[in-house]
Amino acid sequence: MTTPEQRVRELGLEIPDFAVSGYYGADTYGSMKPHHIVGDVLYLSGHTPDRADGTVRFAGRLGQDLTVEQGYEAARLTALNCLGGIRLALGSLDRVKSIIRQTCFVTTTMEFTEVHRVSSGASDLFVEVFGSEIGLGGRATIGVMSLAGGSSFENTLTVEIGR
Repeated sequence: MTTPEQRVRELGLEIPDFAVSGYYGADTYGSMKPHHIVGDVLYLSGHTPDRADGTVRFAGRLGQDLTVEQGYEAARLTALNCLGGIRLALGSLDRVKSIIRQTCFVTTTMEFTEVHRVSSGASDLFVEVFGSEIGLGGRATIGVMSLAGGSSFENTLTVEIGR
């Protein structure tokens, strides 16, 4: 059976190492910690598609500045950052028992209604890494008027810890 860490290598995914670079959220977006663990549950703070140095990628609004496809890519990059956050908290993606829930925020125009298609960029990546049984949890997607730094996408995760 292939482990999540092996799958990441097979897919050639580049996951940021926040143990080396530090969690960009606390440096860029104010007072917060990258995660909190209660029992067997990891609560991951918000992640965006930003680079580890805080450089914003995919700034703007869906329906005005960005297409659904660009939003999907922003969500996918955000998921990679979330994987970096999970590694920072747990040491290895192999300790993930399941993704319990994602809360996704998409910066949009008032008329944009395809937020679910954007968020699938993150969900699809988690399924690629963990498989559908572990990687596909509950999800809520909310269209918002703005996110810090002008980002188009943000994601928080609740993760069940195992192994």
